[in-house]
Amino acid sequence: MRPMRPRALPEDGGSDSEGRCRSAESYAPMIIRKRPSMLALFFVLRGSVIQQIWVQVVFVVLISIGVVYAHRNLPGLVPSVDPAPFAMIGIALSIFLSFRNGACYDRWWEARKLWGLMIQTARDILRQTIVLEGSEARRALLMAVINYARRSGAQLRGQGGTATADAALTEAGRIVSTLEREGRLTAPETLVLHESLNRMAAAHLGCERLASTPVPFAYMLLLHRTAYIYCVILPFGFADTLGWVAPFAAGLVAYAFFGLDALAEELEMPFARGQNAMPLTAYATHIEIALRRGLGETDLPEMPEPVDFELT
Repeated sequence: MRPMRPRALPEDGGSDSEGRCRSAESYAPMIIRKRPSMLALFFVLRGSVIQQIWVQVVFVVLISIGVVYAHRNLPGLVPSVDPAPFAMIGIALSIFLSFRNGACYDRWWEARKLWGLMIQTARDILRQTIVLEGSEARRALLMAVINYARRSGAQLRGQGGTATADAALTEAGRIVSTLEREGRLTAPETLVLHESLNRMAAAHLGCERLASTPVPFAYMLLLHRTAYIYCVILPFGFADTLGWVAPFAAGLVAYAFFGLDALAEELEMPFARGQNAMPLTAYATHIEIALRRGLGETDLPEMPEPVDFELT
């Protein structure tokens, strides 16, 4: 039997010889931090949606100030309005927002579960190839799995280049099939490995489904419009009862509604840019460390750790 030698996978400008995508290293960070103290919670900016919505909040506050001023000085132009309908609309809008946020969080959590499956399956392959321990064939197979994880993350971030994840997984399947033909793997061992590779392919396909299928635009548009209209007309309902407290109350409501809307938009696309995006580089590095350690290597990448609360 001829010895199995690793085949070089096609490289592109974003990958090194270990399949590590350099272009993805500085992509969307995920905020990882302990819960701040109660006082510090009011001053945390990194990881807060206030950076995306402060313009809208200030806009609502300014409108509220104008409405209260006009109501006090030009009552004929801005008369008193019954606040009861605003309370009912606010409750309905809150329920609508909670449903949308729940749907978007489910997408984010599904993405995390799919990458958890990919990490688990990579470790399964490490154990399933113990029968090849010490061989170049085992190293070639595990390096193809590492390539697959790296390229999968890069593709989901739109940074795949010419070297695709499918090419890495096809190479892994080719190695397994060649080992079976050479008699170095039994039929059951080959079947188990192919099933593991199929699970990794299914996990990536699930991630591609999330990345290419956003929440329907009409659903988002309806909520976005309703939230804007509600926050703009809210001061008219409370200018009489709350007086100069109305701008503060309107700003607080705007912060909650616009903040939930912005947060849902981030969670909706878990692989896009944003402070709550999946740290795909870290996940792929976990796979690389586990598999290369299983090969007996000691020159391993550092375990991913948050830098300034950011994990890429």
